[in-house]
Amino acid sequence: MAEERSASEDRWIPRESWQVRLGSGLRAYGLIVAMWVRSTMAYRASFVMTALGNFAATALDFVGILLMFSHVDSLGGYALPEVAFLYGTSCTAFGLADLLIGSMDRLGRRVRDGTLDSLLVRPVPILAQVAADRFALRRLGRVLQGALVLGYALVALDIDWTVVRVLMVPVMLVSGTAIFAAVFVAGGAFQFWAQDAAEVQNAFTYGGTTLLQYPPSLFAKDLVRGVTFVVPLAFVNWIPALYVLGREDPLGLPEALVFLPPVVAVVCCAAAGAAWRVGLRSYRSTGS
Repeated sequence: MAEERSASEDRWIPRESWQVRLGSGLRAYGLIVAMWVRSTMAYRASFVMTALGNFAATALDFVGILLMFSHVDSLGGYALPEVAFLYGTSCTAFGLADLLIGSMDRLGRRVRDGTLDSLLVRPVPILAQVAADRFALRRLGRVLQGALVLGYALVALDIDWTVVRVLMVPVMLVSGTAIFAAVFVAGGAFQFWAQDAAEVQNAFTYGGTTLLQYPPSLFAKDLVRGVTFVVPLAFVNWIPALYVLGREDPLGLPEALVFLPPVVAVVCCAAAGAAWRVGLRSYRSTGS
């Protein structure tokens, strides 16, 4: 196997090493998650109550939408089942990302108080440790709530369900989860420099999912362009959902873009991984 260069030089690692590291990181992530799940299930009544509380808190968002539709017939030209479809896909994808990697917003606190140093000395990838830290199983409440709304939308929608449209729904959920996860990681990397940027990260994660719950026709075209070409959150659900619902794109983009969410997800994850590596290399412990 080819030799690695020193840390001060440009690092070149054989492909096999990346595969080994990826496998090691996933195994470590799984072990840490399993530990926190066992800890959570030791107090099952507490878990049920917190999960139900999470379910109820997130359900208030959709209750607000229902209140709007009690006074209007459409929102931005979209009927209730169509808005419910946007809400369900956005909330479910974000809920899965928040469940899997939502602990990234604690990184800034670790950088400030120096507890990140304790993770650096362990023979486990830092990203796996931070992502699985205090894994909150109660966040399943958000996922369940979003899935129920999505289920209602799929039953209530009056559209021609072709094979492509049917397959587009799971593709949206998987790609959307990956895109939100990439935003979590990129936000965590930013905290290596800002150290107190959890709210900035939340603006793109929690704020992004709230934005995507509503039709793009409600927003200015400049904002729609921003979440399409700058921070590509529109690929979570707006762009593929417009195809599923048979709606026109407000920006007049080519229809081929509806098939790009998996590609965008891969690019976002690669960019977030690069940002994470740069941020980690720039980290200086509290003792320096």
